[in-house]
Amino acid sequence: MTFHKEGYTSMALCILFIFVLNALVHFYFPDMVALKWLVYILSFLLFVIILQFFRSPKFAITKHDSHVICPADGKVVVIEEVEETEFLKDKRIQVSVFMSPVNVHVNRNPIAGVVSYFKYHPGKYLVAWHPKSSTENERTTIAIENKQGVTVLFRQIAGALARRIVWYVKEGQQVDQGEQFGFIKFGSRVDIFLPLGTKINVALGDKVKGGRTVLAELV
Repeated sequence: MTFHKEGYTSMALCILFIFVLNALVHFYFPDMVALKWLVYILSFLLFVIILQFFRSPKFAITKHDSHVICPADGKVVVIEEVEETEFLKDKRIQVSVFMSPVNVHVNRNPIAGVVSYFKYHPGKYLVAWHPKSSTENERTTIAIENKQGVTVLFRQIAGALARRIVWYVKEGQQVDQGEQFGFIKFGSRVDIFLPLGTKINVALGDKVKGGRTVLAELV
């Protein structure tokens, strides 16, 4: 387990806040032992929250050309046939994974291939499970075409708490399956759009792991 680079600034601010808060309590209330212990406990909890949020687990990734691995930790909240209108402009099976604040927030490429499309959309901050969040919230859209010519499209979607989406890919880039493509801060959602006929290996409500759960199998 390591600490993700996206958390360096947040951790520095957290430590600064803890230091200043404790210094003020010691200076203005030197004899209030109960207050000091309360501040110690709150400081520890805040530190642990930041530490666990930006954790980045290390594990072996099993790669397979026909597998679509889950791009994020979380819970499956949508499995349905939809029309993808931004890039593919055809019918797809949408699988959506909701990421709560306690999940790992690293995002990983579901397949290997070439990034055939990328676009960042500024937008609103509706709760991540809102039906319009995938089209109105701040989001990125990324499409990867594998060596068989199959394209999988996916989106990072900001939620009510998530105010920053980070991505590490660009159009034309060759990417590996399971490699990090981005990070979303403080809870959100990832939508994956798969070709019709794809075998879906998860069900609504399933808990899934980014980089480890085989979400689906391409035909």
